[in-house]
Amino acid sequence: MNQRHFNLSDQIALGIDQALRTVFGKPQVTERSNPSDNVAEAKELSETEQKHIAGLMRINHVGEVCAQALYQGQAMTAKLDTVRESMQRAADEENDHLAWCEQRLDELHSHKSLLNPLWYAGSFGLGALAGLAGDKWSLGFVAETEHQVVAHLDEHLAQLPEQDQRSRAILEQMKQDEGHHATVALEAGGAKLPEPIKQVMKFTSKIMTNTAYKI
Repeated sequence: MNQRHFNLSDQIALGIDQALRTVFGKPQVTERSNPSDNVAEAKELSETEQKHIAGLMRINHVGEVCAQALYQGQAMTAKLDTVRESMQRAADEENDHLAWCEQRLDELHSHKSLLNPLWYAGSFGLGALAGLAGDKWSLGFVAETEHQVVAHLDEHLAQLPEQDQRSRAILEQMKQDEGHHATVALEAGGAKLPEPIKQVMKFTSKIMTNTAYKI
């Protein structure tokens, strides 16, 4: 077996391992501690507020499952080693977000989306296709995805009860990180996506968020 085939086989094995750990495992923070660690839990949340917060955090958890899949798919099909390494670093940082959202769901006595395997598989496929289209389009896809995620986080921050400072701390840090990922992708040569593709991404995201809020 030559080196190229070995590398491909190795990537596939690592990809499967990553998928299983993301969907079924317990994510471990790889970079930073949870930004809500030193923030007190709100004591006056009503049952309705708690369910709404859990729905929002479930959406964000799904978003991080999708981010892991997108970056892994793009890393597998990236043409340049520098782009592949950038995707893998971004996936590591997104793993922090995944762990924070899961911890918050546990605190709210709620569950992760039951459709996470589906979300992961679909996002991995999209990431792989973006990588095959070329690195500039793959990076452009990252930038647009992150811009749309920032917009969702703004909406969620506006919907959070004022007293829920733990969830707010998590989402504000995530917003900062996602904006940074978008900037890095554009500076690395990401191309601006055509408007029809942006609209398809927004439509797909809307279906995902509406479903993940409940399931």
